[in-house]
Formats: sequence, C-alpha cells, structure tokens
Amino acid sequence: MAHLRASGSSRIMGRVSDELLTRHHDGGAAACAQAAKGLPAPPSLHTLIVTCMDARIDPVALFGIRPGEAHVLRNAGGIVTDDVVRSVTISQRELGTRTVYVVQHKGCGLATFTDPEFVAKLESECGAAPEWAPGSFADPVESVRAGVQRLQDSPFTVQDMVVTGFVLDLETFELEPV
Repeated sequence: MAHLRASGSSRIMGRVSDELLTRHHDGGAAACAQAAKGLPAPPSLHTLIVTCMDARIDPVALFGIRPGEAHVLRNAGGIVTDDVVRSVTISQRELGTRTVYVVQHKGCGLATFTDPEFVAKLESECGAAPEWAPGSFADPVESVRAGVQRLQDSPFTVQDMVVTGFVLDLETFELEPV
C-alpha cells in the first residue's frame, strides 16, 4: 500500500490518516465501488441535505440514505453559504434535485463564539482577517430559518423546490421541524 503523508503533519495525525487509508484499501473502496455500480449521478430521491460537519452526525444513517439516493453537503454549522447556494443550484439545475433539507443541531460549536471574536482571534494568530464570514449563530432555529430563506430567495435555485429546515437534538437524534 502506498502511504500518503501530509506536509507538516504530526506522527499522531499520520497514524490517524494511515488508519483511514488502511480502511480504504482493506475493503472500503471495493464496498463503495460495488454499492455505486450502475447508479446514475442524479440522486434518485431528488433530495439534497445541508448539515453540520460535526463528526457525531451521520446523515446517511440519520435518514437511512442508500448510495445514489441523495446529495449531502456538510460544513461548519450546516450554514447556507455562497458555496452551498452554488452546490444546491448545480444539484438542482444539472442533476434534478427538488427537495432540500437544512439541518443544524443543538449545542453546535458555532454558537460558542461570535464572528467578531473569531476574526480577532485569526488576526491575532495568523496576522490576517479571513475573506469569509465564520457564520456563528446564537440560535440554531433562527439560523436554519435564515438558511431556508436564503435558498428560497436565491435567483439561481429552482422555483419548484421544497426547502425544509430542522434542528437535530444530539441526545435523541430527533429532528425538530423549523
């Protein structure tokens, strides 16, 4: 097995990366290839899910998604950013999705700081401010509402889409509609 090494990574990070690559080579790639065999690129459920990158959330298990059924976009907070609007638009206009779920969760790390605090931290530690907004929020319900509204207001998303927002409870994994 060829070993890949990220520049500047520590020995511990190398072991974690090696573990994932080992899993890939020890059956992960073959299982994925078998599951995807013969499937078309457009998702069969015409659905796209936007959710947080929190490692405790497994959107495939949460919604019982099988290969080929849905697109899943993940980022810090499950925020509807410019790039999410771009990806939703491409998914809709080129691959036929019409249903979008925006799923954020209780206890999200983005609720533990403000954008100005994080930008000041980056300026202090890195010597520059980011060109992007961190996207922090105090209330996931309001953040989901804003994300749903942003998708609905975009001139690029399709008019016949259905956008539904949810807040996920990480203790029960119940979805609360917004």
